Amino acid sequence: MWQGIYEELRDQGFVILAIALDTAGEAAAGAFARAGDAGALGPLAKRIMGWSDALWARAGRPTYPCLLDAQHAVAELYDITNVPMAVWIDEEGRIARPPETAGAFDVVKQIDVKTFSIPDEAARRGEEARSRYVEAVRDWVRHGRRSRYVLSPEEIARRSHGPGEAAARAQACFQLAAWLWRRGDAEAARPLFEEAVRLRPESWTFRRQKLAVADAAAIGNFAAGPEYWEAVQALGDQPYYEPPDLGNGS
Repeated sequence: MWQGIYEELRDQGFVILAIALDTAGEAAAGAFARAGDAGALGPLAKRIMGWSDALWARAGRPTYPCLLDAQHAVAELYDITNVPMAVWIDEEGRIARPPETAGAFDVVKQIDVKTFSIPDEAARRGEEARSRYVEAVRDWVRHGRRSRYVLSPEEIARRSHGPGEAAARAQACFQLAAWLWRRGDAEAARPLFEEAVRLRPESWTFRRQKLAVADAAAIGNFAAGPEYWEAVQALGDQPYYEPPDLGNGS
């Protein structure tokens, strides 16, 4: 999706900056930056995103900048709690829309964990959600500040969430855990990863990283084992992906 919209709009000054939040760096994110190397769960990822084989192969060769953030600095600065999320920033460096789910539908909750199949209706609604979000991006690129999707400073402040005490403590635990893990002390890191998730269970970024570095052999694969699926199913009526509010808040 993003490679296609980038090719369509880049001559109008539109730039995509993709940032992978992976504590293990290249070892974890490299394969997913090349979508065709996503391993056994590649077909599931394609189904979640609603991509054909041709689009999947094309997405594996992005021409927009792709960065790795092993320190999770971007997640901390913008309060990113899941992926994919997007922040709209204009040519003057001002936020036009704060972090939000980037056109994803809540397909993950509807996956059959035994067969990894997705109901056709969920896949259809996922495609509709992506199309609506892409149309909003197009409108922004065409009209700039006059776009009906650009939010006022007051609405941006209302939708932005600063960290509370528990979130700040969770971030500190996560950063220390990641620091210990990168220095080879996985045993000391483990309880700190657990505490970060306990303090901020809504952060799927924390949860996914805790699972991703738990087993060196699993690095570079989807962090989607039994613990992950149990946490998804435990959400009940709560969303895994909060749908983006594409109204202007006025």
